[in-house]
Amino acid sequence: MATLKAVRGTRDLLPPETELWNRVEATARSVFARYGFGEIRTPVFEATELFARGVGEETDIVSKEMYTWEDRGRADSDRGQSLTLRPENTAGVVRAYIEHKLGDTGMLQKLFYIGPQFRRERPQRGRYRQFWQIGAEVLGPAWSGSDSALRDAEVLEMLATFLNEVGVRGWQLALNSVGSSTDRPRYIAALREALEPVKSGMCENCQRRAETNPLRVLDCKEASDQATIDALPKIADYLDEESREHFAQVKAALDACGVAYVVEPRLVRGLDYYTRTTFEFTVPDGSGLGTQNALLGGGRYDGLSEMLGGPKAPGIGFAIGEDRLILTLQAQAGETAVKKLDAYIAPMGVEQNPAALALAQELRRAGLSIEVGDGSFRLKKSFDAADKLARKMVIVGENEVASGILTVKDFGAGEQSKVGRDELAATLRASSPELPDLP
Repeated sequence: MATLKAVRGTRDLLPPETELWNRVEATARSVFARYGFGEIRTPVFEATELFARGVGEETDIVSKEMYTWEDRGRADSDRGQSLTLRPENTAGVVRAYIEHKLGDTGMLQKLFYIGPQFRRERPQRGRYRQFWQIGAEVLGPAWSGSDSALRDAEVLEMLATFLNEVGVRGWQLALNSVGSSTDRPRYIAALREALEPVKSGMCENCQRRAETNPLRVLDCKEASDQATIDALPKIADYLDEESREHFAQVKAALDACGVAYVVEPRLVRGLDYYTRTTFEFTVPDGSGLGTQNALLGGGRYDGLSEMLGGPKAPGIGFAIGEDRLILTLQAQAGETAVKKLDAYIAPMGVEQNPAALALAQELRRAGLSIEVGDGSFRLKKSFDAADKLARKMVIVGENEVASGILTVKDFGAGEQSKVGRDELAATLRASSPELPDLP
């Protein structure tokens, strides 16, 4: 019988790597909370129409990459429905905003999410068919300030803070404006016209995108197409005065906060809902992502709510590729020692197992990380296990139980000492700098 394995494009996340994932997510929650964001959790599947209308039927995501199926009714009277595993989360958040009438509060909604997304694309380093995103959306009625350039700058400053606090080094922010809902069609028309005489000499993807979604041509990474793309019209030349002023205000606020950025005229992002500010954070070569070094991206989507049948609700959001963020942190950190537990409790004989478990309970309640061995282990096996898992080993034998004086082996110092049970937690805590002092 063949061995069952994870489906191609998916994988298991195992300790100790999951410790890093938890730290990243805890940092995100901490930073976002300081900026007034609350968590939203949407279903992992939605009506297919949501993504067709929101993301865009001609995008690669909708046309080629979604996991879609027909959810047939159980009875003849039940209506079937086309459902899709979410390929991104912005459309779902905006759907929830509309469905729950969050706009009726008149307040700015600041929402973040952490969870899996699904796209059937070619698996490669840092890109999976089930991948994880950390994202956030800011939206609300215009009178809540949701269309302000200040919101754009605040989101970007928050992302800079998050990347710094989580430990990413050398990140760079690329910034652009794709204009308003009236600017963008003018630019797309000019782009189509400019592509018409040159598209036949471009790669197959660009030839297709020139017809279906010309903006995506600007994302092409084929070296042979770069000179052609550089000669295409720039979106900055098609912005109206209001869009120019909005972009200028975003840059001024970032300058005031000391957030460095570069203006990238080719950064347009191909999803149909983007307007005005678009952005991308990248990391330097050697950060574990290869040539595709984008870590996160996002932009403003002032018309998305209306596209989905809701009220006018300007907004801006982003999505961080958590898989890629983890790879970056691992590559930039290099070889790091595995974090060990505070202590390993080694009972000397099966009859000492209850006492060992009771001691472990006591130490865990004191906030220490503890593993318990088994009294059936030989002493050498206990020593070997303890050395691999923990910084110290606490021996629980008949004499230790009777006297309340425990034998503690410190593997780092190579020393062995006797410690009273009442002092044990404090002794272990003293050599664990990450643990706060207990009152």
